[in-house]
Amino acid sequence: MTAHSPKEVHELFLDAFNRADLDALAALYEANGLLVTRSETAIGRDAIRAAYRRILSRGGRMELQTRTVVDSGDGLALLHAAWTFHRNGTAISGISTEVVRRQADGSWLFVLDEPRTRENPGV
Repeated sequence: MTAHSPKEVHELFLDAFNRADLDALAALYEANGLLVTRSETAIGRDAIRAAYRRILSRGGRMELQTRTVVDSGDGLALLHAAWTFHRNGTAISGISTEVVRRQADGSWLFVLDEPRTRENPGV
């Protein structure tokens, strides 16, 4: 599974998340990628895999819609998505913010991922 555009990273992420494929999720991040969850900051694929193991251990399914792709034209892009996570008859929603980078082989991977973008984070 390789993303050939910034938006495809979201598509591959959603597929891997809903299949609970930890290896596929971790592979969507650069080797030193960063995932910021409510409870931790995971740096690197092993830590990211472990974070998703905890997140997915209780089950659930996600819906995700890419809202914004801002492509810098020089190999970096900023993504925003609206998501809803369903588990045990309840749903939570949020907006994510990610930075993805084009790799040497032309594929795109997450560099920074904040699934629960904070409103007015003290700017």
